[in-house]
Amino acid sequence: MEKLRIDADHLKTTLLELLAIPSPTGLTDAIVHYVGSRLDALGVPYELTRRGTIRAVLKRTMPERRRANPACAIVSHLDTLGAMVREIKPNGRLSLIPVGTWSSRWAEGGRVTLFTETGKVRGSVLPLLASGHVYNEAIDSQPVSWDQLELRIDEVVDSIEAVRALGIQVGDFVAFDAHPEWLDNGFIVSRHLDDKAGVAAVLAAVKAVVDAGARVPMDCHVVFTLTEEVGSGARAVIQSDVSEVIGVDIGPVAAGQGAREEGVTIPLMDSAGPHDYHLTRRLLRLCAEHGIPCNRDVFRFYHSDASAAVSAGHDVRTALLCFGADASHGYERTRLPVLVHLAELLTLYIQSGPTLAEDRQERLDSVEHFSHQLDAGQLQQVETPKQDVSELVQLGPSHPPPSDPPAQ
Repeated sequence: MEKLRIDADHLKTTLLELLAIPSPTGLTDAIVHYVGSRLDALGVPYELTRRGTIRAVLKRTMPERRRANPACAIVSHLDTLGAMVREIKPNGRLSLIPVGTWSSRWAEGGRVTLFTETGKVRGSVLPLLASGHVYNEAIDSQPVSWDQLELRIDEVVDSIEAVRALGIQVGDFVAFDAHPEWLDNGFIVSRHLDDKAGVAAVLAAVKAVVDAGARVPMDCHVVFTLTEEVGSGARAVIQSDVSEVIGVDIGPVAAGQGAREEGVTIPLMDSAGPHDYHLTRRLLRLCAEHGIPCNRDVFRFYHSDASAAVSAGHDVRTALLCFGADASHGYERTRLPVLVHLAELLTLYIQSGPTLAEDRQERLDSVEHFSHQLDAGQLQQVETPKQDVSELVQLGPSHPPPSDPPAQ
C-alpha cells in the first residue's frame, strides 16, 4: 500500500467543470451525464438508479480467499443548494422557496438561471427593498427571510400574464451561479464547493488508483448521490455486501471548530451521533503513517450521506472525510492542497482492505471474535471501583439526596 500521486491539474479542471454545471437538488441529470463520462474515460464500470444516483465499482484485484471480503463505499453528492419558484407576483417579480437548507442571506444578490420546461431565463435575487435611493436606511432594517426576497428576471415583464407568456411557472428550478475564482496561492472561492470539491477529490483518487494499477483488496463502490442537500442522499443505494461507508463532504471552518483549510478534517461525530470508532481511528492512523496532515472535529448541525445510510437501516460502519472550507453554504473557500490530501487519503483507504477481519461475516454468533474498542490495559484503568453494599446502606439514611433547587 502506498500514497499515490494525485494529478492536481486534472483535479482543478474537473472541479471547474463540475461548478459550471447547474445541479440544484431535483435538477441533476446534466451533472450525472458529466460524471458518467468521466468514469467512462477511466474505464470504471458503473450503474445508475432510476433517478440517476451513480454506483461505480473498483473491483478487487487481490486473490480470492476462502471467505470473501465485504465491500466498502465512498459516497459524495452531486446536488447543490438552489431554489424554486413559489409564486408569480402581480408586478412580474417571483417569490422563491429554498431547495435545501440555507440562509436567505447567501441568496441575496445572487445571479441565477431560471429553468422553464422549454428554456431558461437569467435574473437576480433581490431584497424587497433594494434601492437605497428610494428606501434609504430601511434597506438595512428589513428582516432576513426568504419571504423578504424576490427574483427579478431580465426580461420586459410587469404582470403575471407577461411572466407566464415566457413559459415560467410555479415549481420552476432556480440555480445560483457558482462564480468560482481560483487564486495563484491555491485558494478557490465559489458557491457549491459543497460537494463538488469533494466529488472532484473522489474522481482524482479513482484516477490515481486506475493509473497506478494499484491493488484493491475489496470491492470499492464509488457512489455519487443526488439528494444529500434535502436529507435522503445515500439511503437507498448502499448494497448488502457493503460493511463500511465513508462520506466525503465539506468541513465547516469557524471559531470553535477543528476543521482547517489545510490537511484532511476527520469528524468523530455529527448531528446523527458518533461515527464508527474503529473506522475513524483507522483513517487517523493512515494519515499519521503516511504524512497526511489531518484535523479532528465534531459537528453539531451537520447531516451527511454516511449518516443517511445508517438511518436507512444499513448495518455499516461509517466515517466522514472532509475538506475544510470557510463560510459553508455561502461563498465557500478551500485550498487545492486540502483536496489533494483528501484524494491521497482516499487512495490509501481503497488499497487497505476491511477495517476488521470479522466484518467478512455479516453476522457473528458469539462475542468471542467481536472487536474491542479499548485494550485490556485501558479497560482495567477505567474499571469502576467496587464498594461494599453494606457501606451504601449505612451511608444512605445519613446522606439524603439533595433537594431540588428552587425554581428560577
